[in-house]
Amino acid sequence: MRRLRPVRPAALVLGTALAALTAAAVPAGAQASSSRELPEVTPRAEAPTLYDDEAGGNANADDPAIWRNAADPDRSLVIATAKEGGLRVYDLDARQVQSIPAPPAPGPEDAPGRFNNVDLVNGLKVAGGRADLAVVTDRGHDRLRVYRIAPGRRGGPLTEITDPAAPPVFSADQDEINEQATAYGLATWTDPKSGRAYALASRRNRTGIALLELIPTPAGTVTYRKIRTIELPSAFRLPNGTSWTPCAEPGELPQVEGMVVDPANGTLYAGQEDVGIWRIRADLSGTPKLLDKVREYGVPGTYDEQTEECTPGADPGYGGKRLAADVEGLTLLTERDGDGYLLASSQGDDTFALYDREISDANEYEGGFRVTAATAGPDGSEECDGAAVLNAPLGRRYPDGLLVVQDGHDTPGDGEREATGFKFVDLGDVMDSVDD
Repeated sequence: MRRLRPVRPAALVLGTALAALTAAAVPAGAQASSSRELPEVTPRAEAPTLYDDEAGGNANADDPAIWRNAADPDRSLVIATAKEGGLRVYDLDARQVQSIPAPPAPGPEDAPGRFNNVDLVNGLKVAGGRADLAVVTDRGHDRLRVYRIAPGRRGGPLTEITDPAAPPVFSADQDEINEQATAYGLATWTDPKSGRAYALASRRNRTGIALLELIPTPAGTVTYRKIRTIELPSAFRLPNGTSWTPCAEPGELPQVEGMVVDPANGTLYAGQEDVGIWRIRADLSGTPKLLDKVREYGVPGTYDEQTEECTPGADPGYGGKRLAADVEGLTLLTERDGDGYLLASSQGDDTFALYDREISDANEYEGGFRVTAATAGPDGSEECDGAAVLNAPLGRRYPDGLLVVQDGHDTPGDGEREATGFKFVDLGDVMDSVDD
């Protein structure tokens, strides 16, 4: 049985007042079309299939990040998590160039390393100069892992520089780590005023998000310290006056995984999987605002212990129109003129939703698309768990930028092995489909 930890003094608990805000109407934007009517784009390439079994090293594709090699964009990289399979690094042809195993369990009864989400920090000042870093949530050990990116290095472009003394993010000791209410989702952020770099980590099966400052050490490693935490609501008051909690296994709360920070205004977007997308100040101050809800918002459910699934009740009609639970894979598509989009994976109906980046426009819904199978080429993306987009020229392969999405069913049909992977989509194709 999982134990609930008391909130630390630095935590910000929002409680009933914030939950009441969720009853307010979501900003009206362009009316969403039926998901069946959304435009389709096809991948240009796909990474090798990962298999979540002993023969496949318990590798399960989850979350990607795109690193641009400014000196040679053709040699840019995609860095992606594979849970117990560790990290995978791909070139722009989606070929694997490096595989980094997750750390082993510290003891025979302890949880092994499990890499969940990844994001990048550019130009952090570390011993020996500035460096680009990949930061990863190690859900198994409740820690952040930090890797220096150095293309052309013998053995692979990534080298771990995590301080061995880096503390657990949420847990007090190994027993609590083994309960696995640990570091889960991730977004990075560099404060333009101070130049300090941060990671925001969510907590598995809980509603908490922690702000962690990344701190270089004289030894050339990177550690972190917790600045503050925030707790999103786990129960919501509906317009009919009743209280609703998303259905889940007993003891589990509606967690956040997909997160991204808009560096232009220091806004964190956080996807609470069975609830919707929150907009929060990246320093975790102020009051979060729910900018859109999943369709299932407000639907009662009963958990069946035998099937380990929730049986939904009647829909009271309080949900959104664009997202089907879970909401996942938040990423930011920036444009030079300051415009752009927040992109979210609507995992429940295999679509992607686009919202206006501008807060002044209330993050208005701008449309969506699907990633579908190419003729005699890569298959599409189903139940997407993570996504990354980069609107910058990436050499001859992707001169208009790149979108990488996780595919929760990498092989068509229901094979005997759980198969996942990553699909590479030309961003120009996506923009053309949205503009049509």
